[in-house]
Amino acid sequence: MTESTITAKGQTTVPADIRALVDAKPGTRLVWSVMPDGTIIVRAKSKSILDMAGMLKGPKGKSVRVEDMNPWR
Repeated sequence: MTESTITAKGQTTVPADIRALVDAKPGTRLVWSVMPDGTIIVRAKSKSILDMAGMLKGPKGKSVRVEDMNPWR
């Protein structure tokens, strides 16, 4: 198990082996979540929603009109 210490300023260093596992570089943002049982989950936010642009392609020759997508009809 890897440990780090919180400084008087509330800072900590992410251990090198953990940084390597998640490919964290300077500027990588961390997302902290506290579970109801007190467990803390830290996730490296390595991708932006913009990185997902163009990932999904529609089937060739098929398109859906915006009106057909409306859930309120």
